[in-house]
Amino acid sequence: MLEVARERNVKLLTYSEVEKIEGYLGNFKVTIKKKPRYIIAEKCNGCGVCEEVCPVFRPKEFDENMGIRKAIYIPFPQAVPKIAIIDMEHCIKCRLCEKVCEFKAIDLDQKEEKIELSVGTIIVATGYDQYNPEGKYGYGKYENVITQLQLERLLAPNGPTGGHLVKLSDLKKPESIVMIQCVGSRDLNSNQYCSDVCCMVAIKNAKLIKQEYPDVEVTICYMDIRCAGKAWEEYYTRAREYNIKFIRGNVGSVRENPETKKLIVRVEDTLNSEIKRIEADLVVLSVAMVPSKDSERLASILRLDRSPGGFYKERHSVLSPIDTKVPGIYVAGAAHGPKSVPEAVAHASGAAAAAAIPLIKGRYTIELVSATVDKDRCNLCELCVNVCPIGAITVKDGAIEINEIICKGCGSCASMCPSRAMTVRFYRPKQFETYIDALFTT
Repeated sequence: MLEVARERNVKLLTYSEVEKIEGYLGNFKVTIKKKPRYIIAEKCNGCGVCEEVCPVFRPKEFDENMGIRKAIYIPFPQAVPKIAIIDMEHCIKCRLCEKVCEFKAIDLDQKEEKIELSVGTIIVATGYDQYNPEGKYGYGKYENVITQLQLERLLAPNGPTGGHLVKLSDLKKPESIVMIQCVGSRDLNSNQYCSDVCCMVAIKNAKLIKQEYPDVEVTICYMDIRCAGKAWEEYYTRAREYNIKFIRGNVGSVRENPETKKLIVRVEDTLNSEIKRIEADLVVLSVAMVPSKDSERLASILRLDRSPGGFYKERHSVLSPIDTKVPGIYVAGAAHGPKSVPEAVAHASGAAAAAAIPLIKGRYTIELVSATVDKDRCNLCELCVNVCPIGAITVKDGAIEINEIICKGCGSCASMCPSRAMTVRFYRPKQFETYIDALFTT
């Protein structure tokens, strides 16, 4: 992240979102909304003095709401850029931050900005969000049922507990932990896909716990352990040497003893064909990776298709795993689907190379297999405009206009046109009729 911030040829727009994209490969017009931080970025040096005097406390999102932050805060220690931000929804306008900031970086009257950029190619790298397991296995109901990401923050030295493993109910060290795999994934009722990294995340965290607290009993309940990455199987094999228990089977229920806060986990051990009852101090859910919250909105702006799981769809799963159906727009990392870090890096490297090719060439060759319109026959019903999957057809000056650079000749418009005004080059009805007549005359 620091390298990106220091690179002279990279313009970093944080706390911003894309509002509109128009145009085509080599000539995209992007409108970006830059939200107000209420901080003058050029003056703020991230010293944190303003945060110290702020009297408002809020749950800290970076710590999965287990820690606290102020109304004025730096999102996390390694944030790039390291600039404060004011949560104006909860700011009480006491102006203490304004008084202590010696650089005069506070601007409570700051407004949002609109930025327009002209770009040649676009890479969509929106990442992923965590599946919300609310209501599953007592999550949200029992304090000691948490997710793997919450566990990661508890184990992190800069986390809410300074790296100490504790139960959220009493902040004491747990004696036994049960991890439940595939929560929200490989499930016909939620997400059918495998989230790729959940098994290894659970094994890694279990191993970290056993290294620091050898006396803590860790049990992982799984459907199938999937270790498909490089050296992952070896890592899994070594983890078993730490006396981590693995039970193959589905967890039926998690109940809490209200007096002791102990969690009773009932699981079907399919290898031994028996129902097991496990007492645990902490239950950790390995939840699915799901598309980022704005992926649907961005898909409509970019005119991109999405797969059944909601991730952005590539043009071809084997031959074009990085390109999208819109020339000049590429997809990278977890925006495309669940990926581990090495997979995401490789995918992003491919997207960067693909996006650079047309820019380096300086020209783009198109095939003229595109739609055409007979304006004398067109009655402006606009069915073609509505049916075009990539927005290549518009109405301009009272007539249908087709952008031949965007159009891919799919024929959707021609099949919908009631007056047969729309045709596709090289696939006109008269061409096919003549060809068929010639076949039957021989």
